[in-house]
Amino acid sequence: MSERIPDYGPVTDYMTKTLITFKPETDIMEAILTIVEKQISGAPVVNDAGDLVGIISEKDCLRVLVGPDYHETPSYSGTVKDFMSAKVKTLTSDQSVLDAAYAFMNSNFRRFPVMEKGKLVGQVSRRDILRAVNENDPPKERRVPSSWEGREPA
Repeated sequence: MSERIPDYGPVTDYMTKTLITFKPETDIMEAILTIVEKQISGAPVVNDAGDLVGIISEKDCLRVLVGPDYHETPSYSGTVKDFMSAKVKTLTSDQSVLDAAYAFMNSNFRRFPVMEKGKLVGQVSRRDILRAVNENDPPKERRVPSSWEGREPA
């Protein structure tokens, strides 16, 4: 049996645990102001029970500018729910940094909410994964996440 190659540890070691979140009913202009002031690229959207119901990104917010012309609606109006992405790709707290790197490489997303037992526990960004690489020795051989065993890419 081959020796398992380290995968930089769990994604929870590098994720942000104190999150800025929005409610679906938050005014979109308030969300944009928060995104700009806090210098974040997006945030999870949670309901009153704390369940993840979507994610709002800078790209989603840009629809405030182009949406009114396309949909013939008033400019700069609506709630986060009107603009958020409801289909959210997530990672689980038991996944590794390498798993996250592969997820980022195979998507256009800049951040993934991290879930544990169905609850939001953090968020990991591309930059967080780069920090993991910077804080550890770079790999000297090709690696794939342990979750890909038996279906490694060619």
